[in-house]
Amino acid sequence: MKITLIDAGKRFNREWIFRHFNYQFSTSHSYAITGPNGSGKSTLLQCIAGSTGVSEGAVGYAGSAEIAPDLAYRHLSLCAPYLDLVEEMTVTEFLDFHGSFKPFVPGLSVAGIIERMGLEAAAGKQIRFYSSGMKQRVRLAQALFSDVPVVLLDEPCTNLDADGIGLYRQLMGEYGAGRMLIVSSNDLQEYDFCEERINIRDYK
Repeated sequence: MKITLIDAGKRFNREWIFRHFNYQFSTSHSYAITGPNGSGKSTLLQCIAGSTGVSEGAVGYAGSAEIAPDLAYRHLSLCAPYLDLVEEMTVTEFLDFHGSFKPFVPGLSVAGIIERMGLEAAAGKQIRFYSSGMKQRVRLAQALFSDVPVVLLDEPCTNLDADGIGLYRQLMGEYGAGRMLIVSSNDLQEYDFCEERINIRDYK
């Protein structure tokens, strides 16, 4: 799969967040979007995901054929600390629900995913009773284990302790191969495995 941004720009009111962004992202490659807090990293990632539109230019998606922008979500997953979870559900119910419209990587059961994420002791609890770090593990699970060619990660280690960060890095090594990975972060341990670096400040 390829995602292509052509002279893309995004602004809010009169302020340009980024502009004249030309880039092609490809499957089996990993990319880091870097820059200080408030520089527009998350906004760029959301434009790549198609969850927010660009103000100028275009974003194109293609697999074996061109993919309509409103169908791009079928081919990608997104993990970000600001994404809401259905907190009235248990993690088992939530992952069952998620897997009903975006299947998980073959060979992985919901119970296996929960164990892999270290959440088996809390599998029967509603997510609203989880700590912020446990909730982030749920977000990582639904993104990394979805059977899609593109995984987008926005500050993926937010609220994770040392064990959680170690788990994240291990999972990226195990499940990142052969996919397009795009990580938005200013924390090196979240993206030091990425082959290409994009500094958002170069597109102001």
